[in-house]
Amino acid sequence: MKQPLRLTVNGQPTEALVSPGTSLLTFLRETCGLTGPKRGCEEGECGCCAVLLDGKLVDSCLIFALEAEGAEVLTVEGLRGDAAGRPDHLAPVQQAFAEAGASQCGFCMPGMLLATASLLERNPAPGDDEIRRAISGNLCRCTGYTPIVKAIRLAAALKRQG
Repeated sequence: MKQPLRLTVNGQPTEALVSPGTSLLTFLRETCGLTGPKRGCEEGECGCCAVLLDGKLVDSCLIFALEAEGAEVLTVEGLRGDAAGRPDHLAPVQQAFAEAGASQCGFCMPGMLLATASLLERNPAPGDDEIRRAISGNLCRCTGYTPIVKAIRLAAALKRQG
């Protein structure tokens, strides 16, 4: 039997009836129509389904949608906007990844961008070791991680500049 779910997704209040076994990933993709969180391993190993749940980076494939009752969920689609809040501009993390050429196939990018946003909220000037730890839950098979680390350093600098 479906149960009511009320939460905020990318700043938008959202209500739906959800089956108890529905993952947050499935809810976001099928009910909300978001394609940023990717369906990868569905075991919490690849990070391509990562979202921020009340500001904490989580693998949405491991969370039941009903566990997010009353929560605020941010997906990569919600990152858009510059420091002035203009949605037609890239967020600093997005701009940095584009400038550094950190994305190749793009499959891991939503999780990488959210892991970066989460890291930079905690530490606006992380070192390389902290950067590598912050993205360790995200698998990338294309870049070898070097451009991603470079992009995160650039994102930190852009964010500090405002």
